[in-house]
Amino acid sequence: MGTIVTLEVVPPGAEEAMERAFGWFSAIERICSRFDPNSELMQLTAKAGTATHVSAILFEAVRFAMRVAEESGGAFDPTIGRAMELRGFNREHRSGAEVHTTGAACAGTWQDVELDEARRTITLRVPLLLDLGAVAKGLAIDAAARELLPFTDFAIYAGGDVFLGGSNASGQPWRVGIRHPRIEGALIDALAVSNQAVCTSGDYERPDHILDPRDGSPANTVASVTVVAPSAMLADALATAAFVLGPEAGIALLRSMGVEGLIVTPALERFETGGLCRVA
Repeated sequence: MGTIVTLEVVPPGAEEAMERAFGWFSAIERICSRFDPNSELMQLTAKAGTATHVSAILFEAVRFAMRVAEESGGAFDPTIGRAMELRGFNREHRSGAEVHTTGAACAGTWQDVELDEARRTITLRVPLLLDLGAVAKGLAIDAAARELLPFTDFAIYAGGDVFLGGSNASGQPWRVGIRHPRIEGALIDALAVSNQAVCTSGDYERPDHILDPRDGSPANTVASVTVVAPSAMLADALATAAFVLGPEAGIALLRSMGVEGLIVTPALERFETGGLCRVA
């Protein structure tokens, strides 16, 4: 998933649960990666026009992505994979090898994906390359969190995405620093979090790595978006959608979805929801 995953569990005796938690990251990557020609996602891509029975994990990832696409008016769209590939985001993070998908166009939208929940099938009405990058990592974090729930107090770190259960070793809510988008090594804010996920997308990660699916242009009205939500999958996807929508529409989306967030523009203007819990 292009990042280092770290688990921290406060009470002792969590070794087996931690192994299971780590296992979810590799398992979900094997299913949802667009960089692995043997992944289930890429097998689906090769079957455009056919109702394809898929695993529960892939179906849930795509179903959730479709919901966020609808809620955001297409500002979030998992069918953007081919456009991302054509812009150079096509290297497998471990080997560095370039990936080139044949037969997948970039003219379709999320509305060209048909889900049948009863049969658990997905139909790509036109040849499409799905990109589940803004969903799969959050899904893996949430699955790992379920393994660690019996231990109450734990933290899962996966790049800019974290899930924080219970309290830290001092018995206090976990503290999460939000990276300053323009000053290396500095924080722009710090939050106190318990039993929630915090996900941040920033333009400092990879230039132009978030595209506006509605016209294919780089999203450039935002420097960073941080979302606090009950699940990492929700926080991660909404951070991407809000990044594309821009500060005012992005905050409106976060409020409509019942989550908290902070959006910082390239000029360092701040837009936020009303319920962020900051470190005292």
